Amino acid sequence: EVQLVESGGGLVQAGRSLRLSCAVSGYAFDDERAIGWFRQAPGKEREAVSCITEDGRKTYYEDSVKGRFAISRDNAKNTVYLEMTSLKAEDTATYYCVQTAPDLKYSPCGYVEVWGRGTLVTVSS
Repeated sequence: EVQLVESGGGLVQAGRSLRLSCAVSGYAFDDERAIGWFRQAPGKEREAVSCITEDGRKTYYEDSVKGRFAISRDNAKNTVYLEMTSLKAEDTATYYCVQTAPDLKYSPCGYVEVWGRGTLVTVSS
């Protein structure tokens, strides 16, 4: 059973940085699948923020985070990171680590097969 455990959320001032981590277990990294991050702000739908393929060669970023967020993975540690810089109040959300299968009709990161429990990021203005 695949498990995704997020960490690194918290309260941060606007303009500062935060790094989220996703520890992946029960899963052998798969050429067909990706790991990524969705987020859900209060009163809004979940949206794909960023994702990365198993080999790290392909990444996706939602337009509002391009140039500010960076996704990376350390396959030796079975961990995926989301480095968030220049944070804005509108980045406030619960961030979920996801494993996706390649089916772009569901989201820019594919079809979400597994969800983590989420970690809350609050950016104060």
